[in-house]
Amino acid sequence: MKFVIAPDSFKGSLTAKEAANCIHRGLRRIFPDADYALVPMADGGEGTTASLVDATNGKLFTAVVTGPLGDSVQATYGILGDGKTAVIEMSAASGITLVPAAALNPLLATTYGTGQLILAALNQGARKIILGIGGSATSDGGAGMAQALGVSLQDAAGKELAPGAGALAQLATIDVAGLDPRLADTEILIASDVTNPLVGAKGAAAVFGPQKGATPAMVKTLDANLRHYATIIKQTTGKDVAQVPGSGAAGGLGAGLLAFTNARMRRGVDLVVEYTHLRDQAQNADFVFTGEGGIDFQTQYGKTPFGVARATKSVAPKAPVIVLAGNIGRGVDVLYQADTIDAIFATPAGAKTLAQAIKDAPADIAQLAENIARLIKATRK
Repeated sequence: MKFVIAPDSFKGSLTAKEAANCIHRGLRRIFPDADYALVPMADGGEGTTASLVDATNGKLFTAVVTGPLGDSVQATYGILGDGKTAVIEMSAASGITLVPAAALNPLLATTYGTGQLILAALNQGARKIILGIGGSATSDGGAGMAQALGVSLQDAAGKELAPGAGALAQLATIDVAGLDPRLADTEILIASDVTNPLVGAKGAAAVFGPQKGATPAMVKTLDANLRHYATIIKQTTGKDVAQVPGSGAAGGLGAGLLAFTNARMRRGVDLVVEYTHLRDQAQNADFVFTGEGGIDFQTQYGKTPFGVARATKSVAPKAPVIVLAGNIGRGVDVLYQADTIDAIFATPAGAKTLAQAIKDAPADIAQLAENIARLIKATRK
C-alpha cells in the first residue's frame, strides 16, 4: 500500500515535518512495508518557509531586519533547492507576534523589515520570491517595504515619510527612481487567501485594523490614509490598487507589492502544493493523511487540509483523505459535503489541558495514526 502524509504544522506544538514524522511512525507500526510519501505542507502562513525548504532540499538563512516598531529582529527566510526561488514569511519581520499586545499600534507599525528580507533574498541570487503575507502587525499599505526597496515617499516639503500608516496622510509624492533594479526581473508570488480590497468597508483598516490594536477612530484614520496613499500610487505608477482583490492583505502589503513589484496573487496552499509536487507524489496513493492544529468550517477557504484533499483527489480519486486535528471546531460537516475530506479525527487522547495536549502531541498523533491503521488492516482481512 501507499500512504501520502501531508500535514500542516500543529501551531505551538509541532512543525509540519514533525507532524508528518509522527503520523509516519504510527502507521509503520502496523504497515512496516508500505510505501510512504512524506510531504510537509503549509497554506502560505506560518510554516510555509520550513515546508518548502524541507520539500525541495533548500537552505534556511537569517537576516537582522527592522521589526514592526523599529527594533531589530532576526528573521529567517529560505532559498529553495533550485537556488533561484526564495520563500519569505512577512510575519518573520513584520508580524503581530513580534509586538506585545499592549504595544500594538497600526499607525506606527512598518513593513520595512519585509522589504529588507526581499533585498536579502535578492542578494542570495533569488529571481523568484514566494511571499506569505499572513499574520501582520502593520497597516501601512506596504509603504515601509517600498522604502526599504528604494522607493522614496515624500511629504510636501520633500522630506521622507516616517514609518507607519499614520504618516501616509502627509504623502505628497512618490519617487520610484531608486527602486532596486533587480526587481524588474524578479517575479513575486503573493501567497494569500485574503481577497479584501485596500480600502472601504471590507478593506484592510475596517476588517483587520481592530485585531492589530486600532480603535474605531484609528480605523477611520487608517482607511483615509490608505485611500490617499492609493491615489498617489495611481498618479505615480498608473496602477489603481484601491479595490483590487487581495490588495488589503497584511494591512495593505498586497497593494504595495502590486504597485511597486512584479507581483501576482496566488492562493497559499496552491503554491505549496505546486512547489512540493504533491500531486506527483500522490499518484497511486491508497490513503492520504493530512491535518493541522485546528479544523472547522473555515478550513474550506484555503486551509491546508482542504487544499491537500482537492489536490490528491485530482490524481487519486479513490484514496480516502483522513484529517488529524488537535481541535475540531464547529461546522465541519460542510467539509464532508464537498466530497474531498473523508474522515476527521481529534488527536488528543482523553480530556487534558491545552498545555498537556501540546506536550503529548507527538505520542497522541502517532497513537491515533496507529489506531486508524489497525482499522484499515481489519477491514482488509
